Amino acid sequence: MLPALRYATIASVSFKVLLYPAYTSTDFEVHRNWLAITHSRPISQWYYENLSEWTLDYPPFFAYFEWLLSQLAKYVDPAMLVVENLNYHNTATVYFQRSSVIASELVLVYALQHYVKLLPENAHQTAYAISMSILFSPGFLIIDNIHFQYNAMLFGILIFSFVYIRQGKMLTGGVLFAVLLCFKHIFLYLSPAYFVYLLRAYCLDIGSFRLNAPWAAIRVKNCIYLGSSIIAVALIAFGPFIYMGQLPQLLQRLFPFSRGLCHAYWAPNVWALYSAIDRSLFMVFRRFLKNPEYAQSNSSLTRGLVGVTSFSVLPDVHPQTTFLLTAFYQLLSLIPLIITPSFDKFISSLTLCGYASFLFGWHVHEKAILLVIVPFSFLALKDRRYLTPYFLLTVSGYISLFPLIFTSAEAFIKYLYTFTWIFVFYNVFGGLAPVGIARRVFLLDRIAILFLLGFIPLLAFVALYDQVSVLKNYEFLRLMIISTYCSVGIIGSFIGFSWLYFFTS
Repeated sequence: MLPALRYATIASVSFKVLLYPAYTSTDFEVHRNWLAITHSRPISQWYYENLSEWTLDYPPFFAYFEWLLSQLAKYVDPAMLVVENLNYHNTATVYFQRSSVIASELVLVYALQHYVKLLPENAHQTAYAISMSILFSPGFLIIDNIHFQYNAMLFGILIFSFVYIRQGKMLTGGVLFAVLLCFKHIFLYLSPAYFVYLLRAYCLDIGSFRLNAPWAAIRVKNCIYLGSSIIAVALIAFGPFIYMGQLPQLLQRLFPFSRGLCHAYWAPNVWALYSAIDRSLFMVFRRFLKNPEYAQSNSSLTRGLVGVTSFSVLPDVHPQTTFLLTAFYQLLSLIPLIITPSFDKFISSLTLCGYASFLFGWHVHEKAILLVIVPFSFLALKDRRYLTPYFLLTVSGYISLFPLIFTSAEAFIKYLYTFTWIFVFYNVFGGLAPVGIARRVFLLDRIAILFLLGFIPLLAFVALYDQVSVLKNYEFLRLMIISTYCSVGIIGSFIGFSWLYFFTS
Protein backbone atom coordinates (compact mmCIF):
# COMPACT_ATOMS: atom_id res chain seq x y z
CA MET A 1 0.00 0.00 0.00
CA LEU A 2 1.20 3.53 -0.74
CA PRO A 3 2.71 5.07 2.43
CA ALA A 4 0.37 8.09 2.53
CA LEU A 5 -2.70 5.92 2.15
CA ARG A 6 -1.36 3.42 4.69
CA TYR A 7 -0.99 6.10 7.36
CA ALA A 8 -4.35 7.64 6.44
CA THR A 9 -6.02 4.22 6.71
CA ILE A 10 -4.46 3.59 10.12
CA ALA A 11 -5.67 7.00 11.33
CA SER A 12 -9.16 6.40 9.92
CA VAL A 13 -9.48 2.92 11.42
CA SER A 14 -8.13 4.06 14.80
CA PHE A 15 -10.73 6.81 15.01
CA LYS A 16 -13.60 4.57 13.89
CA VAL A 17 -12.74 1.90 16.44
CA LEU A 18 -13.46 4.53 19.10
CA LEU A 19 -17.02 4.69 17.77
CA TYR A 20 -17.81 1.05 18.60
CA PRO A 21 -19.93 2.04 21.65
CA ALA A 22 -21.94 4.55 19.58
CA TYR A 23 -25.71 4.20 19.44
CA THR A 24 -27.23 1.50 17.23
CA SER A 25 -29.72 2.64 14.60
CA THR A 26 -32.51 0.81 12.81
CA ASP A 27 -30.02 0.03 10.03
CA PHE A 28 -27.95 -1.89 12.57
CA GLU A 29 -30.93 -4.17 13.22
CA VAL A 30 -31.60 -4.38 9.45
CA HIS A 31 -28.20 -5.89 8.78
CA ARG A 32 -28.29 -8.11 11.87
CA ASN A 33 -31.61 -9.48 10.66
CA TRP A 34 -30.14 -10.09 7.19
CA LEU A 35 -27.26 -11.98 8.79
CA ALA A 36 -29.82 -14.15 10.59
CA ILE A 37 -31.99 -14.71 7.50
CA THR A 38 -29.13 -15.75 5.22
CA HIS A 39 -27.63 -18.00 7.92
CA SER A 40 -30.73 -19.61 9.40
CA ARG A 41 -33.02 -19.86 6.39
CA PRO A 42 -32.52 -21.79 3.14
CA ILE A 43 -31.88 -19.62 0.09
CA SER A 44 -35.40 -20.35 -1.15
CA GLN A 45 -36.79 -18.37 1.84
CA TRP A 46 -34.44 -15.39 1.83
CA TYR A 47 -36.73 -13.07 -0.10
CA TYR A 48 -39.92 -14.40 1.53
CA GLU A 49 -38.90 -14.17 5.19
CA ASN A 50 -40.94 -11.39 6.85
CA LEU A 51 -40.91 -12.04 10.60
CA SER A 52 -39.18 -8.68 11.01
CA GLU A 53 -40.31 -5.52 9.24
CA TRP A 54 -36.69 -5.19 8.03
CA THR A 55 -36.99 -7.70 5.20
CA LEU A 56 -34.14 -8.48 2.79
CA ASP A 57 -34.47 -5.97 -0.06
CA TYR A 58 -30.97 -5.78 -1.61
CA PRO A 59 -29.88 -7.75 -4.70
CA PRO A 60 -28.42 -11.28 -4.36
CA PHE A 61 -24.70 -10.41 -4.22
CA PHE A 62 -25.34 -8.43 -1.05
CA ALA A 63 -27.31 -11.35 0.35
CA TYR A 64 -24.35 -13.64 -0.43
CA PHE A 65 -22.09 -11.09 1.30
CA GLU A 66 -24.28 -11.23 4.41
CA TRP A 67 -24.13 -15.02 4.30
CA LEU A 68 -20.32 -14.92 4.24
CA LEU A 69 -20.29 -12.57 7.22
CA SER A 70 -22.65 -14.91 9.06
CA GLN A 71 -20.10 -17.72 8.73
CA LEU A 72 -17.79 -15.61 10.90
CA ALA A 73 -20.54 -14.26 13.13
CA LYS A 74 -21.48 -17.72 14.40
CA TYR A 75 -18.11 -17.92 16.16
CA VAL A 76 -18.71 -14.57 17.88
CA ASP A 77 -22.30 -14.87 19.08
CA PRO A 78 -24.64 -17.48 17.54
CA ALA A 79 -27.65 -15.75 19.11
CA MET A 80 -27.35 -12.86 16.66
CA LEU A 81 -28.11 -15.33 13.86
CA VAL A 82 -31.47 -16.40 15.23
CA VAL A 83 -34.21 -14.80 13.13
CA GLU A 84 -36.62 -14.72 16.05
CA ASN A 85 -34.22 -12.60 18.16
CA LEU A 86 -35.65 -9.29 16.98
CA ASN A 87 -33.75 -6.14 17.99
CA TYR A 88 -31.02 -8.32 19.47
CA HIS A 89 -27.69 -6.74 20.24
CA ASN A 90 -25.01 -7.09 22.86
CA THR A 91 -21.39 -6.00 23.00
CA ALA A 92 -20.09 -8.93 20.94
CA THR A 93 -22.70 -8.40 18.23
CA VAL A 94 -22.10 -4.65 18.03
CA TYR A 95 -18.33 -5.04 17.87
CA PHE A 96 -18.56 -7.74 15.21
CA GLN A 97 -20.85 -5.75 12.97
CA ARG A 98 -18.86 -2.54 13.32
CA SER A 99 -15.64 -4.47 12.61
CA SER A 100 -17.20 -5.89 9.44
CA VAL A 101 -17.88 -2.35 8.20
CA ILE A 102 -14.31 -1.21 8.86
CA ALA A 103 -12.85 -4.33 7.20
CA SER A 104 -15.07 -3.86 4.14
CA GLU A 105 -13.77 -0.28 3.76
CA LEU A 106 -10.45 -1.74 2.60
CA VAL A 107 -12.14 -2.14 -0.81
CA LEU A 108 -12.39 1.66 -0.94
CA VAL A 109 -8.79 2.09 0.21
CA TYR A 110 -7.40 -0.17 -2.51
CA ALA A 111 -9.61 1.45 -5.14
CA LEU A 112 -8.21 4.86 -4.20
CA GLN A 113 -4.68 3.46 -4.28
CA HIS A 114 -5.35 2.13 -7.78
CA TYR A 115 -6.54 5.60 -8.77
CA VAL A 116 -3.42 7.34 -7.41
CA LYS A 117 -1.07 4.86 -9.10
CA LEU A 118 -2.83 5.36 -12.40
CA LEU A 119 -1.93 9.05 -12.61
CA PRO A 120 1.52 10.44 -13.52
CA GLU A 121 3.76 11.41 -10.62
CA ASN A 122 3.25 15.14 -11.14
CA ALA A 123 -0.49 14.64 -10.51
CA HIS A 124 -0.09 12.60 -7.32
CA GLN A 125 -0.61 15.57 -5.00
CA THR A 126 -4.02 16.25 -6.54
CA ALA A 127 -4.89 12.53 -6.56
CA TYR A 128 -3.97 12.20 -2.88
CA ALA A 129 -6.12 15.21 -1.96
CA ILE A 130 -9.13 13.75 -3.76
CA SER A 131 -8.52 10.31 -2.25
CA MET A 132 -8.21 11.67 1.29
CA SER A 133 -11.41 13.70 0.90
CA ILE A 134 -13.26 10.49 0.04
CA LEU A 135 -11.56 8.24 2.60
CA PHE A 136 -12.28 10.71 5.43
CA SER A 137 -15.74 11.61 4.08
CA PRO A 138 -18.18 12.59 6.86
CA GLY A 139 -20.80 10.79 4.78
CA PHE A 140 -19.12 7.42 5.23
CA LEU A 141 -18.48 8.11 8.91
CA ILE A 142 -22.10 9.06 9.64
CA ILE A 143 -23.86 6.55 7.39
CA ASP A 144 -21.53 3.54 7.74
CA ASN A 145 -19.64 3.77 11.00
CA ILE A 146 -22.38 5.25 13.18
CA HIS A 147 -25.73 4.76 11.47
CA PHE A 148 -24.49 1.46 10.03
CA GLN A 149 -24.27 0.55 6.34
CA TYR A 150 -21.59 -0.69 3.92
CA ASN A 151 -21.43 2.20 1.44
CA ALA A 152 -17.63 2.62 1.49
CA MET A 153 -17.19 -0.92 0.15
CA LEU A 154 -19.76 -0.36 -2.59
CA PHE A 155 -18.29 2.96 -3.68
CA GLY A 156 -14.90 1.27 -3.70
CA ILE A 157 -16.24 -1.09 -6.38
CA LEU A 158 -17.60 1.94 -8.29
CA ILE A 159 -14.20 3.67 -8.16
CA PHE A 160 -12.43 0.50 -9.27
CA SER A 161 -14.87 0.35 -12.17
CA PHE A 162 -14.28 3.79 -13.63
CA VAL A 163 -10.56 3.75 -12.86
CA TYR A 164 -10.25 0.59 -14.99
CA ILE A 165 -12.25 2.37 -17.67
CA ARG A 166 -9.80 5.28 -17.54
CA GLN A 167 -6.99 2.78 -18.10
CA GLY A 168 -8.76 1.66 -21.26
CA LYS A 169 -9.89 -1.63 -19.70
CA MET A 170 -13.50 -1.08 -20.71
CA LEU A 171 -14.58 -4.70 -20.31
CA THR A 172 -13.25 -4.95 -16.75
CA GLY A 173 -14.86 -1.64 -15.82
CA GLY A 174 -18.21 -2.67 -17.29
CA VAL A 175 -18.18 -6.04 -15.53
CA LEU A 176 -17.34 -4.41 -12.18
CA PHE A 177 -20.27 -2.04 -12.58
CA ALA A 178 -22.54 -5.01 -13.32
CA VAL A 179 -21.24 -6.65 -10.13
CA LEU A 180 -21.99 -3.43 -8.23
CA LEU A 181 -25.58 -3.39 -9.51
CA CYS A 182 -25.99 -6.91 -8.14
CA PHE A 183 -24.86 -5.64 -4.74
CA LYS A 184 -27.08 -2.54 -4.51
CA HIS A 185 -29.60 -1.55 -7.16
CA ILE A 186 -29.54 2.17 -6.30
CA PHE A 187 -26.54 2.39 -8.63
CA LEU A 188 -28.96 1.85 -11.51
CA TYR A 189 -29.31 5.64 -11.42
CA LEU A 190 -25.75 5.87 -12.79
CA SER A 191 -26.22 3.21 -15.46
CA PRO A 192 -27.24 5.54 -18.34
CA ALA A 193 -23.78 7.14 -18.33
CA TYR A 194 -22.11 3.71 -18.26
CA PHE A 195 -24.31 2.41 -21.07
CA VAL A 196 -23.65 5.35 -23.39
CA TYR A 197 -19.92 5.56 -22.71
CA LEU A 198 -19.26 1.84 -23.14
CA LEU A 199 -21.42 1.82 -26.25
CA ARG A 200 -19.56 4.74 -27.87
CA ALA A 201 -16.04 4.02 -26.66
CA TYR A 202 -16.01 0.20 -26.67
CA CYS A 203 -18.78 -1.18 -28.87
CA LEU A 204 -18.81 1.34 -31.72
CA ASP A 205 -16.12 2.72 -34.02
CA ILE A 206 -17.66 5.86 -35.45
CA GLY A 207 -14.60 6.38 -37.67
CA SER A 208 -15.63 3.29 -39.63
CA PHE A 209 -19.22 4.45 -40.14
CA ARG A 210 -20.41 4.56 -43.78
CA LEU A 211 -23.89 5.36 -45.00
CA ASN A 212 -23.94 2.38 -47.32
CA ALA A 213 -22.71 0.04 -44.54
CA PRO A 214 -23.59 1.48 -41.09
CA TRP A 215 -23.01 -1.91 -39.49
CA ALA A 216 -19.28 -1.50 -40.20
CA ALA A 217 -19.10 0.80 -37.16
CA ILE A 218 -20.11 -2.02 -34.81
CA ARG A 219 -17.27 -3.78 -33.02
CA VAL A 220 -18.98 -7.15 -32.98
CA LYS A 221 -16.34 -8.93 -30.90
CA ASN A 222 -16.43 -6.23 -28.20
CA CYS A 223 -20.23 -6.34 -28.11
CA ILE A 224 -20.14 -10.09 -27.60
CA TYR A 225 -17.48 -9.85 -24.88
CA LEU A 226 -19.32 -7.13 -22.96
CA GLY A 227 -22.81 -8.56 -23.40
CA SER A 228 -21.87 -12.11 -22.46
CA SER A 229 -19.86 -10.94 -19.44
CA ILE A 230 -22.73 -8.86 -18.08
CA ILE A 231 -25.19 -11.71 -18.66
CA ALA A 232 -22.83 -14.08 -16.84
CA VAL A 233 -22.67 -11.74 -13.83
CA ALA A 234 -26.46 -11.44 -13.78
CA LEU A 235 -26.90 -15.21 -13.97
CA ILE A 236 -24.48 -15.81 -11.11
CA ALA A 237 -26.44 -13.33 -8.99
CA PHE A 238 -30.02 -14.07 -10.00
CA GLY A 239 -29.69 -17.56 -11.48
CA PRO A 240 -30.66 -19.53 -8.35
CA PHE A 241 -33.78 -17.40 -7.90
CA ILE A 242 -34.73 -17.66 -11.56
CA TYR A 243 -34.34 -21.46 -11.28
CA MET A 244 -36.63 -21.50 -8.22
CA GLY A 245 -39.19 -19.30 -9.96
CA GLN A 246 -38.72 -16.51 -7.42
CA LEU A 247 -37.68 -13.65 -9.71
CA PRO A 248 -41.05 -11.79 -9.40
CA GLN A 249 -40.84 -11.95 -5.59
CA LEU A 250 -37.23 -10.77 -5.63
CA LEU A 251 -38.05 -7.85 -7.92
CA GLN A 252 -41.01 -6.91 -5.74
CA ARG A 253 -38.63 -6.65 -2.76
CA LEU A 254 -36.11 -4.59 -4.75
CA PHE A 255 -38.64 -2.13 -6.19
CA PRO A 256 -41.45 -1.44 -3.66
CA PHE A 257 -43.23 1.28 -5.64
CA SER A 258 -45.98 1.54 -3.02
CA ARG A 259 -43.77 3.84 -0.96
CA GLY A 260 -44.55 7.55 -0.88
CA LEU A 261 -42.86 10.43 -2.65
CA CYS A 262 -40.73 11.45 0.33
CA HIS A 263 -38.74 9.26 2.68
CA ALA A 264 -39.52 9.43 6.41
CA TYR A 265 -36.86 12.12 6.65
CA TRP A 266 -37.03 14.30 3.55
CA ALA A 267 -33.98 14.07 1.32
CA PRO A 268 -32.87 17.63 0.48
CA ASN A 269 -34.13 17.72 -3.08
CA VAL A 270 -36.79 19.40 -5.22
CA TRP A 271 -39.57 17.51 -3.44
CA ALA A 272 -38.36 18.71 -0.04
CA LEU A 273 -38.91 22.28 -1.24
CA TYR A 274 -42.24 21.30 -2.76
CA SER A 275 -43.32 19.62 0.46
CA ALA A 276 -42.18 22.57 2.57
CA ILE A 277 -44.16 25.00 0.41
CA ASP A 278 -47.23 22.77 0.67
CA ARG A 279 -46.88 22.53 4.45
CA SER A 280 -46.39 26.29 4.78
CA LEU A 281 -49.42 27.07 2.61
CA PHE A 282 -51.48 24.61 4.62
CA MET A 283 -50.53 26.34 7.88
CA VAL A 284 -51.34 29.77 6.41
CA PHE A 285 -54.71 28.63 5.05
CA ARG A 286 -55.67 26.98 8.33
CA ARG A 287 -54.52 29.87 10.52
CA PHE A 288 -55.61 32.95 8.59
CA LEU A 289 -58.27 31.90 6.08
CA LYS A 290 -60.29 29.83 8.55
CA ASN A 291 -61.09 27.48 5.69
CA PRO A 292 -62.97 24.39 6.99
CA GLU A 293 -61.20 22.31 4.36
CA TYR A 294 -57.98 22.80 6.34
CA ALA A 295 -59.45 22.41 9.82
CA GLN A 296 -57.73 19.08 10.19
CA SER A 297 -54.37 18.16 8.69
CA ASN A 298 -54.40 15.73 5.82
CA SER A 299 -50.90 16.63 4.80
CA SER A 300 -49.47 13.27 5.77
CA LEU A 301 -46.83 13.20 3.09
CA THR A 302 -45.17 16.32 4.39
CA ARG A 303 -44.83 14.56 7.72
CA GLY A 304 -42.69 12.03 5.92
CA LEU A 305 -44.86 8.94 6.26
CA VAL A 306 -44.09 6.08 3.91
CA GLY A 307 -46.87 5.07 1.56
CA VAL A 308 -48.79 8.38 1.68
CA THR A 309 -48.58 10.62 -1.37
CA SER A 310 -51.25 13.29 -0.96
CA PHE A 311 -50.52 17.00 -0.48
CA SER A 312 -52.86 19.46 1.20
CA VAL A 313 -52.63 22.48 -1.13
CA LEU A 314 -50.31 21.81 -4.05
CA PRO A 315 -51.10 19.22 -6.76
CA ASP A 316 -50.06 15.66 -5.95
CA VAL A 317 -46.88 14.32 -7.55
CA HIS A 318 -47.07 10.93 -9.25
CA PRO A 319 -44.28 8.39 -9.87
CA GLN A 320 -44.55 8.95 -13.62
CA THR A 321 -43.76 12.65 -13.12
CA THR A 322 -40.62 11.95 -11.12
CA PHE A 323 -39.52 9.32 -13.64
CA LEU A 324 -39.95 11.69 -16.60
CA LEU A 325 -38.08 14.51 -14.86
CA THR A 326 -35.23 12.20 -13.87
CA ALA A 327 -35.01 10.67 -17.35
CA PHE A 328 -35.12 14.10 -19.03
CA TYR A 329 -32.19 15.53 -17.07
CA GLN A 330 -30.21 12.32 -17.37
CA LEU A 331 -30.73 12.24 -21.15
CA LEU A 332 -29.54 15.85 -21.37
CA SER A 333 -26.31 14.88 -19.63
CA LEU A 334 -25.72 12.08 -22.14
CA ILE A 335 -25.79 14.28 -25.26
CA PRO A 336 -22.21 15.67 -24.93
CA LEU A 337 -21.01 12.17 -23.99
CA ILE A 338 -22.51 10.72 -27.18
CA ILE A 339 -20.88 13.41 -29.31
CA THR A 340 -17.39 13.28 -27.78
CA PRO A 341 -17.01 10.29 -25.43
CA SER A 342 -14.05 11.40 -23.31
CA PHE A 343 -13.37 10.09 -19.81
CA ASP A 344 -13.92 13.53 -18.21
CA LYS A 345 -17.31 13.78 -19.89
CA PHE A 346 -18.11 10.27 -18.68
CA ILE A 347 -17.45 11.23 -15.03
CA SER A 348 -19.36 14.49 -15.52
CA SER A 349 -22.32 12.65 -17.02
CA LEU A 350 -22.12 10.12 -14.18
CA THR A 351 -22.29 13.01 -11.70
CA LEU A 352 -25.27 14.60 -13.45
CA CYS A 353 -27.10 11.26 -13.54
CA GLY A 354 -26.61 11.15 -9.78
CA TYR A 355 -27.86 14.73 -9.42
CA ALA A 356 -30.97 14.06 -11.52
CA SER A 357 -31.93 10.91 -9.63
CA PHE A 358 -31.37 12.57 -6.25
CA LEU A 359 -33.18 15.81 -7.03
CA PHE A 360 -36.17 14.44 -8.94
CA GLY A 361 -36.46 10.74 -8.00
CA TRP A 362 -39.30 8.99 -6.16
CA HIS A 363 -38.82 8.18 -2.46
CA VAL A 364 -35.17 9.28 -2.39
CA HIS A 365 -33.18 8.55 0.76
CA GLU A 366 -30.99 11.35 2.12
CA LYS A 367 -28.05 8.90 2.06
CA ALA A 368 -28.21 8.78 -1.76
CA ILE A 369 -26.36 12.12 -1.87
CA LEU A 370 -23.16 10.04 -1.96
CA LEU A 371 -24.10 9.06 -5.54
CA VAL A 372 -23.33 12.66 -6.46
CA ILE A 373 -20.54 13.56 -4.06
CA VAL A 374 -18.19 10.65 -4.84
CA PRO A 375 -18.00 11.03 -8.65
CA PHE A 376 -17.95 14.84 -8.36
CA SER A 377 -14.90 14.56 -6.09
CA PHE A 378 -12.84 13.37 -9.08
CA LEU A 379 -13.73 16.57 -10.96
CA ALA A 380 -13.45 19.09 -8.12
CA LEU A 381 -9.81 19.94 -8.89
CA LYS A 382 -10.30 20.18 -12.65
CA ASP A 383 -10.18 23.97 -12.25
CA ARG A 384 -11.24 26.51 -9.65
CA ARG A 385 -14.67 27.09 -11.15
CA TYR A 386 -15.71 23.63 -9.96
CA LEU A 387 -14.98 24.41 -6.31
CA THR A 388 -18.08 26.53 -5.72
CA PRO A 389 -20.62 23.87 -6.83
CA TYR A 390 -18.48 21.18 -5.17
CA PHE A 391 -18.53 22.80 -1.73
CA LEU A 392 -22.20 23.77 -2.05
CA LEU A 393 -22.87 20.08 -2.69
CA THR A 394 -20.62 18.56 -0.03
CA VAL A 395 -21.42 20.97 2.80
CA SER A 396 -25.18 20.84 2.12
CA GLY A 397 -25.09 17.09 1.53
CA TYR A 398 -23.12 16.20 4.64
CA ILE A 399 -25.08 18.53 6.94
CA SER A 400 -28.32 17.06 5.57
CA LEU A 401 -27.21 13.75 7.14
CA PHE A 402 -27.01 15.26 10.64
CA PRO A 403 -30.58 14.31 11.70
CA LEU A 404 -29.62 10.64 11.27
CA ILE A 405 -27.49 11.10 14.40
CA PHE A 406 -29.53 12.58 17.24
CA THR A 407 -27.89 11.38 20.48
CA SER A 408 -25.80 13.96 22.32
CA ALA A 409 -22.40 12.20 22.32
CA GLU A 410 -22.54 11.33 18.63
CA ALA A 411 -23.94 14.79 17.81
CA PHE A 412 -20.74 16.37 19.11
CA ILE A 413 -18.69 13.99 16.92
CA LYS A 414 -20.68 14.73 13.76
CA TYR A 415 -20.30 18.49 14.23
CA LEU A 416 -16.59 18.36 15.05
CA TYR A 417 -15.69 15.83 12.37
CA THR A 418 -17.72 17.43 9.57
CA PHE A 419 -16.55 20.98 10.19
CA THR A 420 -12.94 19.80 10.48
CA TRP A 421 -13.35 18.10 7.09
CA ILE A 422 -14.83 21.28 5.58
CA PHE A 423 -12.06 23.50 6.96
CA VAL A 424 -9.23 21.18 5.88
CA PHE A 425 -10.40 20.37 2.38
CA TYR A 426 -11.73 23.85 1.62
CA ASN A 427 -8.19 25.11 2.13
CA VAL A 428 -6.42 22.14 0.50
CA PHE A 429 -8.61 22.15 -2.61
CA GLY A 430 -8.42 25.93 -2.86
CA GLY A 431 -4.63 25.72 -2.97
CA LEU A 432 -4.48 22.89 -5.51
CA ALA A 433 -7.22 23.74 -8.02
CA PRO A 434 -5.75 25.30 -11.18
CA VAL A 435 -7.09 28.59 -12.50
CA GLY A 436 -8.92 27.97 -15.77
CA ILE A 437 -8.90 30.15 -18.85
CA ALA A 438 -12.41 31.44 -18.12
CA ARG A 439 -12.88 33.82 -15.20
CA ARG A 440 -14.97 32.85 -12.21
CA VAL A 441 -18.13 34.84 -11.47
CA PHE A 442 -17.16 36.91 -8.44
CA LEU A 443 -20.71 37.70 -7.28
CA LEU A 444 -21.90 34.09 -7.47
CA ASP A 445 -18.89 32.90 -5.47
CA ARG A 446 -19.65 35.43 -2.74
CA ILE A 447 -23.32 34.46 -2.67
CA ALA A 448 -22.26 30.81 -2.27
CA ILE A 449 -19.96 31.72 0.63
CA LEU A 450 -22.75 33.66 2.35
CA PHE A 451 -25.08 30.69 1.86
CA LEU A 452 -22.54 28.32 3.43
CA LEU A 453 -22.03 30.68 6.37
CA GLY A 454 -25.79 30.57 6.85
CA PHE A 455 -25.42 27.02 8.14
CA ILE A 456 -23.90 28.39 11.37
CA PRO A 457 -27.04 30.19 12.66
CA LEU A 458 -29.24 27.45 11.20
CA LEU A 459 -27.48 24.70 13.14
CA ALA A 460 -27.40 26.87 16.26
CA PHE A 461 -31.17 27.27 16.00
CA VAL A 462 -31.64 23.52 15.49
CA ALA A 463 -29.40 22.76 18.48
CA LEU A 464 -31.52 25.03 20.72
CA TYR A 465 -34.84 23.89 19.21
CA ASP A 466 -35.91 21.72 22.12
CA GLN A 467 -35.26 24.54 24.57
CA VAL A 468 -37.97 26.75 23.02
CA SER A 469 -41.28 25.49 24.39
CA VAL A 470 -43.48 27.12 21.75
CA LEU A 471 -41.69 25.17 19.00
CA LYS A 472 -42.50 21.79 20.53
CA ASN A 473 -45.92 22.00 18.87
CA TYR A 474 -44.22 22.02 15.46
CA GLU A 475 -42.55 18.64 15.40
CA PHE A 476 -41.89 18.76 11.66
CA LEU A 477 -40.23 22.18 11.65
CA ARG A 478 -36.69 21.18 12.61
CA LEU A 479 -36.34 18.58 9.85
CA MET A 480 -38.10 20.83 7.36
CA ILE A 481 -35.67 23.68 7.99
CA ILE A 482 -32.59 21.47 7.51
CA SER A 483 -33.98 19.71 4.45
CA THR A 484 -35.17 22.84 2.67
CA TYR A 485 -32.02 24.86 3.35
CA CYS A 486 -29.77 22.00 2.26
CA SER A 487 -31.92 21.45 -0.84
CA VAL A 488 -31.31 25.06 -1.91
CA GLY A 489 -27.55 24.44 -1.72
CA ILE A 490 -27.73 21.17 -3.65
CA ILE A 491 -30.00 22.63 -6.35
CA GLY A 492 -27.63 25.60 -6.67
CA SER A 493 -24.72 23.18 -6.99
CA PHE A 494 -26.61 21.26 -9.70
CA ILE A 495 -27.23 24.45 -11.69
CA GLY A 496 -23.60 25.55 -11.38
CA PHE A 497 -22.18 22.17 -12.36
CA SER A 498 -24.61 21.85 -15.27
CA TRP A 499 -23.49 25.24 -16.58
CA LEU A 500 -19.84 24.18 -16.47
CA TYR A 501 -20.59 20.85 -18.16
CA PHE A 502 -22.80 22.11 -20.99
CA PHE A 503 -21.31 25.51 -21.75
CA THR A 504 -17.65 25.59 -20.73
CA SER A 505 -16.27 22.07 -21.23
